[in-house]
Amino acid sequence: MPPVPITIVTGYLGSGKTTLILHLLPQLPKTYKLALLKNEFGNVAIDSELASSSAIGGVQELLNGCICCNLVGQLGDALDTLRKDVNPNRIIIETSGSAFPATLAMEVNRLGRETGNYTLDGVIVVIDVENWKGYEDTSYTAKMQARYTDLIVFNKWETVDERRYEDCLDRVGDLELQVATVKSDKGCVDQRILLGLDSAFAKELDPLTHEDPAHTSDHEHYDHSSDHQTEVEVLSVTLSSEDVGAHGVSLDSLEIFLLSAPKDEVYRIKAIIKASQPPASSAGDVEPAVIHQGQTSAKYILNWAFGRWTFTPMSSAIPSTASVPSFNTPRSGSIVQVPDGVPIDPLLRMTVIVARGESEKWKKRIESQGYIEAEKTDVKGVLRITRVL
Repeated sequence: MPPVPITIVTGYLGSGKTTLILHLLPQLPKTYKLALLKNEFGNVAIDSELASSSAIGGVQELLNGCICCNLVGQLGDALDTLRKDVNPNRIIIETSGSAFPATLAMEVNRLGRETGNYTLDGVIVVIDVENWKGYEDTSYTAKMQARYTDLIVFNKWETVDERRYEDCLDRVGDLELQVATVKSDKGCVDQRILLGLDSAFAKELDPLTHEDPAHTSDHEHYDHSSDHQTEVEVLSVTLSSEDVGAHGVSLDSLEIFLLSAPKDEVYRIKAIIKASQPPASSAGDVEPAVIHQGQTSAKYILNWAFGRWTFTPMSSAIPSTASVPSFNTPRSGSIVQVPDGVPIDPLLRMTVIVARGESEKWKKRIESQGYIEAEKTDVKGVLRITRVL
């Protein structure tokens, strides 16, 4: 079983954390199982009742204390209960307003190393722009939350004038952060920014296991054409090959790309890749896939977020190259003309989410720097990069 990704959502009291999570639910596939671990500061758990009635698979609460302090020892038990009872695709930890995300993130990483059951996907801080000026100068906790984060969501900015929002940006800038920032739309943020690529989403991206993901699950009910996220741009990257015997992508070149992406320009990189060798995560961990007799490569899910990345083996097997029809492929410039109806298993299928105004630069950089290429120098790879948002 692959480790369960964990997303931490934190922020000062009343910043809009629960609203952010509830807006996330309609964007998920119908079969997606999301579990929620809430740390209410007190006995009354009104937010948990709201969340549990909104299609969340399971809710656990840690009451009467802060999850990063006196309740940190209970975190493992709570996560284990959710993992066994719900079998979730993802767990979201929503902290009380007084929690320190750095302590919590370190504990999640420790549990992940010791059990192999969890992996930290990201730490998201929600900032209440309307009230930020009121507590920024006096709350040490608020400053620490903003500093130890991967993504800052500016919430309630619609209710203030431009000057107030600019003041908030300036105060965050004073912390000298290299961090992704995005404005919500009345508490809503695109799931592609909030969440990394896990096994459930990967099935939708895999051309051999699913049809066009734009026409599946709850994507039918969530209109991206009217999406509010003008804050980001999205690149779709595909590497295919006319050589059906191509084993996979060059992991060395791919690692250079992952290392070169700055966190304040590139928000997330998600991909399904073919590799002949097990790729290493940013921490150096290697999780090999099961390769059956006659297979020369395996599929892995790449999830890059905020300077960290992991590779997780996919459960779906790669078809033998003998089952893929061979054909002559006339070239037209750099484009390989593939006959209609012939299934192609790309070496790489990637989504790159970047800050507004950065897509053209990163498109040219990927095209010119050789970041995405086949591992064999004698294999002709066809790289296609398209801006989709």
